[in-house]
Amino acid sequence: MNQQPVIEATRQWIASVVIGLNLCPFAQRVFDAGLIRYVVSDARDELTLLDDLARELKALNDSSDVETTLLIHPYVLASFLDYNDFLANAEQMVADLDLDGVIQIASFHPDYQFADTAADAVENYTNRSPYPMLHLLREASIDAVADDEEKLLEIPRRNIETLRALGKEKVLAMLAAIRKAASLQAPP
Repeated sequence: MNQQPVIEATRQWIASVVIGLNLCPFAQRVFDAGLIRYVVSDARDELTLLDDLARELKALNDSSDVETTLLIHPYVLASFLDYNDFLANAEQMVADLDLDGVIQIASFHPDYQFADTAADAVENYTNRSPYPMLHLLREASIDAVADDEEKLLEIPRRNIETLRALGKEKVLAMLAAIRKAASLQAPP
């Protein structure tokens, strides 16, 4: 698979949705500085994805040139329920590599659904991405920019308000434009 369209769609999503809607007030700096590592996994099963995750966790921990990694996996965990179940394995991998408190994983998926929300609720789009992905973040980086814990806890509430004000139709149009601009085809 040509990885460039997948990476381009992800970059477009970060620029227009994550940064453009200010869903993550910390994303602009690392995006503009080129400190995001984009990795497209060819994994077609969970064990291979776990191997890729272990490699990327180690690489992020060992590198000072990368602030955060997006491990994009278009061929595995297309079902959000399977993806959500997999997150426990991903967190266990962090622990197995003694990276608890060093790196954390944020989750993004095209069908992301928060507990106790309807599948089509607009707030789910705060974590909906063009492809399933695992976002590996250095905890020290979060601590450095999150000087006020109350402000940090306000982000999810503010994001929900932002998306509700924008409306689901506009959010869907933004995501469709990203796919079109990146000339994406749905992965097989």
